[in-house]
Amino acid sequence: MQIHGSAKEMVDFIKQKFKIRQCKNFKSNKRVCLNYHIGRCLGPCVNKVSKEEYRKQIDEIIDFLDGKEQTIIKKLKTEMEEASEKQDYEKAAYLRDKMLAIENISQKQKVSNINENAIDVIGIAKNNLTACIEIFFVRQSKMIGRENYFFNDLSELDEKEILSEFVKQYYLNNENIPSKIMVSDEIEDKELLEEILTKKSNKKVEIKHPQKGEKLRFVEMAQNNAKVSLENKVNDKYNILNELKELLELEQLPRKIECYDISNLSGTNVVAGMCVLQDGIVNKKLSRRFKIKTVIGQDDPACMKEVISRRLKHSIENPNGGFGKLPDVIFVDGGITQLRAAQEAIAEYNLAIPIYGMVKNDKHTTRALIDENKKELPLSQELKNLITKFQDTVHDTAIEYHRKLRDVEVKKSKLDNIKGIGDKKKAELLKKFKTIQEIKNAKLEDLTQIKGITEELAKKIKKEL
Repeated sequence: MQIHGSAKEMVDFIKQKFKIRQCKNFKSNKRVCLNYHIGRCLGPCVNKVSKEEYRKQIDEIIDFLDGKEQTIIKKLKTEMEEASEKQDYEKAAYLRDKMLAIENISQKQKVSNINENAIDVIGIAKNNLTACIEIFFVRQSKMIGRENYFFNDLSELDEKEILSEFVKQYYLNNENIPSKIMVSDEIEDKELLEEILTKKSNKKVEIKHPQKGEKLRFVEMAQNNAKVSLENKVNDKYNILNELKELLELEQLPRKIECYDISNLSGTNVVAGMCVLQDGIVNKKLSRRFKIKTVIGQDDPACMKEVISRRLKHSIENPNGGFGKLPDVIFVDGGITQLRAAQEAIAEYNLAIPIYGMVKNDKHTTRALIDENKKELPLSQELKNLITKFQDTVHDTAIEYHRKLRDVEVKKSKLDNIKGIGDKKKAELLKKFKTIQEIKNAKLEDLTQIKGITEELAKKIKKEL
């Protein structure tokens, strides 16, 4: 059984066969656009069509999306006959072609032997890094579209667990709930979820795991589509890694790339973030954070050298440890000085790991990679998108760790030095006011609402802060 028609195909069909306006700017114009001249629009922006006639087009689209093709075809046939009687053969030919097109796509969407008004069919496929879930939308016994969703960092969950979590989150946050959901495996808490969805949609909702017949084959088809989509995703990642391999003139595919960024504020709480691009996907489980130990003050290149050295030492001394094998390539966020500092760390271990710097444009997206000679390596748009995401991820990792340490330090230094404030009172103050700044700005009467804080102690807190 071959499935035709995705959401995109449906939109394209509507644009071709229904003459509705497609302009991005819906204000009135002084003249019609090209779509009107090629017969793709009725020109409502310059009153080339009455409101009633245009509204009829919209109503037909609504009926079409609701699966009421036969209602539309019946109307079109009547209009076509009327146009022929009036010898308006051009209009009659247009109505005939439109009617035939709707009949054709209706047959393509037909799902044999599934006589249900509203069904979602869900399949799943998974590899070591990524899971893909495919949903078929069946309405009035016709396939009206499909969607797929990809999820990373789910290696510890099996397909059944992923499917259960997806179904719960997807439908509990969705207003368009079908009467039946067919899945490729049993769902945890099925009865409870059915009860919740039934109450939410004001109709009986069932979650089924077909064991035989046409419905089982349809679920298997959703699974097969998920496998194909996942394979295509993997191929896309392979292609982009192969492109990167050619750009960097590497001997092997860069399956593991590590990226580093330094974060500090005036030389205080200096930290670094490390993120990993594994087979073209940012693997957040392999991210690491470093607190700088040997560098005093603001010296980003020295910090970069320390971090790279510590990271390499981990894998050299313990290849089966948490850092895993050494990277195929290293990217650093920063200038040529950071890049060369990282090279020094690599050289100390007599390793030959290629290293490149990431250069951003004025819009804070990756513009290019640079080598040790400051030569810029131009990137395709696909590589720019991938490396920008990689660069943003490691930057966020570093900055979040820096903020965490800074907040801990602020809380500790400001409150712990006030005589009369112990751990319990400190916890209550932070629970109520959230931040040191809010405690500082609070009124005396608000502070004294905390158990154990007298007016005298409240004044002392205000004074110290």
